[in-house]
Amino acid sequence: MKAWLYHHVATLGATLGRLGRSPVATLFNALVIGIALALPVALHVALGSFQKFAAGLTASPQLSLFLARDADARDVARIEGRLRVHPGVQRFRHVPRDEALRSLRAASGLADVIDSLERNPLPDAFVIDAAEAGTEALQALRAEFAQWPRVEHVQLDAVWAQRLDALLGLGRLAVILLGTLLAFALIAVTFNTIRLQVLTQRDEIEIVKLIGATAPFIRRPFLYMGALTGLAGGLAALLFVAAGIFLLNDRLAELSLLYGTPLSLDFPGVADSAAVLLFATGLGWLGARLSVGRHLAQLASD
Repeated sequence: MKAWLYHHVATLGATLGRLGRSPVATLFNALVIGIALALPVALHVALGSFQKFAAGLTASPQLSLFLARDADARDVARIEGRLRVHPGVQRFRHVPRDEALRSLRAASGLADVIDSLERNPLPDAFVIDAAEAGTEALQALRAEFAQWPRVEHVQLDAVWAQRLDALLGLGRLAVILLGTLLAFALIAVTFNTIRLQVLTQRDEIEIVKLIGATAPFIRRPFLYMGALTGLAGGLAALLFVAAGIFLLNDRLAELSLLYGTPLSLDFPGVADSAAVLLFATGLGWLGARLSVGRHLAQLASD
């Protein structure tokens, strides 16, 4: 066990020394891998931040039930009684027309125009929280309430949230597809890098094979090189993403002041950063494993 561990530590040190002796090539390989990984990581971070922002805006599925403008107190009481016993209604709130007008006056900034109106143009309304959030259940409630007497219009307020969820789902799928394509690119970069190393050290490989070196012993430094190259690329990707988030958050802060809504991108957490590094390291190792296996087989057949 000690000999096995010693050989791995020695191989890792030798590989680090070899990478350090060619800093320009190592840097460019890490930059290529970092750029390839930064794109899906940045999209993942942007989607996560946007989803967090949208979650703060998304309320429980609601329907707004507007009565006819000439509805009286008896009509309001009748609708309220039916809503109270309806199994599809979790809770509801009555919004009298006078309260709705006061809210509109305070929020619109058109107090003078509203005060000049001869009568209140707004109807009584009910804001209803549905018991089920499914699209079919909400549409069924909407259709049912629209048939009730003295109900003028029923607005489904959760439609925008459902559309937003669908767009976020599409964005997550795009991140997966892009990440998969760029993962193949990372493997290709590592494959080519290790191929050049194998060809460069061909004479050395043949000599150690003659003195009895096993295939795992020969593969080991190349596997470490691929894994370390992938790790360096993962670190570069995180640095690119962090720099982009830092720059964009300054602009988003200005938009937050203009719109009065907190907008910012979150830096990748410890778990996400570790996942990126492990993913990059694993892909680098896989590319090296494929490359060294193929080219060692070619050397053996020559």
